[in-house]
Amino acid sequence: MPTKILMPALSPTMTEGNLAKWLVKQGDKVESGDVIAEIETDKATMEVEAVDEGIIAKILISEGTEGVPVNDVIAVLLEDGESESDLDGFDVSGGITAPEASPQTSSAAPAQQEAISELAPVSAASATQSNGSRIIASPLAKRIAEQNGVDLAQISGTGPNGRIVKADVEGRSATAAPAQTAAPATAAPAPAVSVATTAPASSGPDAKQLADMYGMEYEELPNNNMRKVVAKRLLESKVTVPHFYLTVEMQLDKLLAVRKQMNEEAAGAFKLSVNDFFIKSCANALAAYPAANTSWTDSAILQYKHADISVAVATPNGLITPIIKKAEQKGLRSISAEIKDLAARAREGKLKPEEFQGGTFSLSNLGMFGVQDFGAIINPPQSCILAVGAGEQKPYVKDGAVAIGTFVRCTLSVDHRSVDGAVGAEYLQVLKGYIENPMSMLL
Repeated sequence: MPTKILMPALSPTMTEGNLAKWLVKQGDKVESGDVIAEIETDKATMEVEAVDEGIIAKILISEGTEGVPVNDVIAVLLEDGESESDLDGFDVSGGITAPEASPQTSSAAPAQQEAISELAPVSAASATQSNGSRIIASPLAKRIAEQNGVDLAQISGTGPNGRIVKADVEGRSATAAPAQTAAPATAAPAPAVSVATTAPASSGPDAKQLADMYGMEYEELPNNNMRKVVAKRLLESKVTVPHFYLTVEMQLDKLLAVRKQMNEEAAGAFKLSVNDFFIKSCANALAAYPAANTSWTDSAILQYKHADISVAVATPNGLITPIIKKAEQKGLRSISAEIKDLAARAREGKLKPEEFQGGTFSLSNLGMFGVQDFGAIINPPQSCILAVGAGEQKPYVKDGAVAIGTFVRCTLSVDHRSVDGAVGAEYLQVLKGYIENPMSMLL
């Protein structure tokens, strides 16, 4: 029997992906482990490997298609000894048209369809039509249709391969769609779709509606999968995690002197950044004070045995947090080389899932942009994230005399369920000890 190739779930948060590129074509023979396609996930562009050997018989989803749901059939593989004739009648949603049903089978269709309708009412942005064929629509078109109560099944797409695009649904409303009552009397009744149930809950018009209402000029920049997932996770974190914030000021003069000396002695072999010192200090402080290295669950608090530091990196597609694993066991030079490699591949969208999923503690540094201090949003399921501001010179009192020093403000965002205020404060004191006495982290 032919084998279905499905859109894989390449990360725990992935519900859909973009089929960026096919690396094979119809008729190609593939072996198990061969790379057959590139998929854009919510965090990166990843390669998909064939799990069976055979011949690519049908490619159902063309490259460049966005918003392909996980587990949708994207291609069909024929095994040894099979031919294209084996595809006749093969049930594949999303591309292959099954032969016409016999009168006997068609008579049962209304009852089956009615049962399906009762179990799964069709929304305005449904992925399939009532006859089982898949509706291909861009995420933006689906959103506009959902907001306006438009049934995508009643729209003919003008995009590639009949894809429904923004222009096809703009200006339509629920009342503008062709009436369902025009269907033959023998057809199964379609469940009523209420605009109130499909439109997102809102206390008023959204930004686009306001801009249109008042004639404001704008350009639409469609949200990619990464931005959608980051937005969802940040909202969930801010709404469901009880944040509190602790801010301390740390002196950087000794750290800057040690950094300068180590870089000079390296003679170009490596170059340490201030952020490298913060990664190492955060990890050492967690190893010395593990009560802050935790995650909350309803049944227990998880206290981790190693410090896996997630480092916030800005990319053209959105924020991502590659991880320095077991950072407490690594030296500054190793950490520096590793984060440079991870950050470069993050910007290219080439990180592996295990390189950015997980982590026990996060670090976000905006000091290079001149930001003095800020409060970061916790990265679930972690309990803490440290926000580092810009180092600034200012006068201070030392041994009864006024001196000039370089100071940085650091704010720890904490999940109060798993880390109490005193625990967060004590962790910051341990961290401050490593930052202000950097030689201690080398011992």
